[in-house]
Amino acid sequence: MTAAKPSLELLRSLTDEHVLRELMRARRLTRADLAHRTGLSKPTVGESVRRLTEAGLVADTGERTPGGRGRGRVGSYYALTDHVGTALVFSIAPDGVVAERVDAHGETVTRTRQEITRPARPAQVAAALRTAAEHARHDAAPTTRLAVVSAADPVDRTTGRLIQLPDAPFLLGELDPVEVLTPYVAGPVIVDNDVNWAAQAERDSNPAAPRDFAYLHLGEGLGCAVVSDGEIRRGHTGIAGEIAHLITLGPHGQATRLIEVFGELGLRRADSTAIDVDRLLSSATGHGAQAAATRNTLGQAISGVLAAIVALADPELVVIGGSWGTRPAMVDAISSAFARFPRHVPVQVAEVTEQPSLAGARSDAINRLRSAIVAAPRTAATQVTARPGAASTADAGD
Repeated sequence: MTAAKPSLELLRSLTDEHVLRELMRARRLTRADLAHRTGLSKPTVGESVRRLTEAGLVADTGERTPGGRGRGRVGSYYALTDHVGTALVFSIAPDGVVAERVDAHGETVTRTRQEITRPARPAQVAAALRTAAEHARHDAAPTTRLAVVSAADPVDRTTGRLIQLPDAPFLLGELDPVEVLTPYVAGPVIVDNDVNWAAQAERDSNPAAPRDFAYLHLGEGLGCAVVSDGEIRRGHTGIAGEIAHLITLGPHGQATRLIEVFGELGLRRADSTAIDVDRLLSSATGHGAQAAATRNTLGQAISGVLAAIVALADPELVVIGGSWGTRPAMVDAISSAFARFPRHVPVQVAEVTEQPSLAGARSDAINRLRSAIVAAPRTAATQVTARPGAASTADAGD
């Protein structure tokens, strides 16, 4: 059987994608550079550059290569235009709302921050989101193609709404980032919780990292993300990994919810279920007997949660992140207690420690932006070819 040949339209589409992605990796390239980097012929690259220029995605920069006197022909440098668009990235966290605008080269073009008070209320956070979006889009190119949001709260995977669960320490009420941010972008608004984004950043930071691991966040809030076969597992509604209510070993040897362990030890903020990180570090990381006892109690409680995660998700290892979970004294206490369980796996500290949730959301936004730009010529071509058909159908109806 003779294999079907790819259509001319498909070949052109693939060529345009190769050219666009090379221009995303480099700020400017000549057609000769593009031919060398893509492995395509110079005439093929030339036609692609022409198509992409007509589509408004690529432009001649006006810069030229040295030429003449044995140095070959003068070459023109081409680059992506400002019209390819940008993407917005948001972090909604207890310490404020951060907004960034990123471009197809992976650079952060603008960054702004809006403070919020504790406890946060939906109306206040929505206002901070709008202000941050307006500032981030200042002097932006005409097209802001999409937005990606990291939120320190459970997220409904269908609607993108932030959900208030019992004992949720941050947002008191429900918030709809999709509704708030849709007026600021031409495309989708993608929302997920901060622990899932942190796990994604950890996964992407090391290509050789295991494809099956659990990411445990230990900070003001408690959370877990399960990565299975390289994918984040969010559950039916999107709130998988909410570990605060898992039953574990309490300070006095009794079964209790994980979040209550911190209450019994006096390590929560006043009138809140948020963990007081400064107080915890002061109480659990010293050299005295009391600090050792607090550290061991926390290690036992968290290792009980890890045992449940291993039993259900079967990860290859556990990665710990968060403001206090990554401290060596706490990692040692958790690892020692966990090692006593019949089923245990290695425990290691997260490699991405600088705003890991924002890093994961930013990486996703850049990837989505690049894919949207690559799809733009095909979308434009589809719209052009669809118009005559639509008109002729209407004429036939008359």
